[in-house]
Amino acid sequence: MKLNNNTFVMLMLVVMSFGLSSCGYNEMVGLDEGVQAQWAQVETAYQRRTDLIGNLVETVKGAANFEKETLVEITEARSKASSIVIDPSNLTPESIKKFEQVQANMGGALSRLLATFERYPELKANKNFLELQAQLEGTENRISVERKKFNESVRGFNTYVRMFPRMLYAGMLGFGKKAYFESEEGADEAPKVDFN
Repeated sequence: MKLNNNTFVMLMLVVMSFGLSSCGYNEMVGLDEGVQAQWAQVETAYQRRTDLIGNLVETVKGAANFEKETLVEITEARSKASSIVIDPSNLTPESIKKFEQVQANMGGALSRLLATFERYPELKANKNFLELQAQLEGTENRISVERKKFNESVRGFNTYVRMFPRMLYAGMLGFGKKAYFESEEGADEAPKVDFN
């Protein structure tokens, strides 16, 4: 029996699909998608904080004589934090570091903003302010949890692609080692949001 070119190509594709599925290709795709999905959760948690800060700034603006410089600082940090976008399919140590630096700047500005609240008793009695305080505390905890889950996802992916024999061909198939989320020293603690 003689094979024509189309039949030969189809036969090769079938053989290759079985070969790739047995070499772990499908598993690498699944793990890669898991890392990307978990990165999206990290970004979502940070976006929630950014959104809450906007509400916090609006609540604080009503306080008489509140430091305008502090509001400008937090508004600028919020703007920078919301403008950075990382391609989840290209999570390099440099891109994650850049993301974390911008978020750390926003965390620092938030801490300074919260520290000034002590001088404004009308804010401490404001129902919206108290609600935002509770939501910010919860959001900082969510950020920490999502970063941890992201690193666990990266660890699973990296372990899988670095094991023999996959390490021999994972890179050729486009599955290189992923970067961990490594924040700056002291960034593992949420900014203090205690107004008592």
